[in-house]
Amino acid sequence: MLAETICSAVSAAGLGIAALTAYRKKYLGAARIAGWSLVPLGLVMTGAVEWAFDTVFSPVAWAGFGVLGAAWLLLLTTRGVERRRSGRQAVDGGARPAAVAPGASSPAAGSARVAPARTAAGAPARGGDAEDFSDIEAILKKHGI
Repeated sequence: MLAETICSAVSAAGLGIAALTAYRKKYLGAARIAGWSLVPLGLVMTGAVEWAFDTVFSPVAWAGFGVLGAAWLLLLTTRGVERRRSGRQAVDGGARPAAVAPGASSPAAGSARVAPARTAAGAPARGGDAEDFSDIEAILKKHGI
């Protein structure tokens, strides 16, 4: 009963402010204020305010929120554990990369290093990183940068 009275008073005050705003010839603002001030009155008339206050002050409703929170926590925990386990299995079972073909042999662990290729000037050729930026370099040269 108190909540309905408060909401009705807020609506009446809002409509009064809207009337003053309209008196100052700010009709768009007055219409907006009137719209917002009618919301609490509409909530009272539909019974939503009574339902909300019954829910807020109900211990059974709060216990229900607690049960929902516990369920959410359990679901998140089990999902995290499941992801960890699948990650460990991938690390334990797949320490070495699998061969492309079933009959193919894996490369030797300590294979010799290949010397970097050299250009005609004797400077080492740029590796894969430079190839990634060749498009950007071409665009920059095109614009004279």
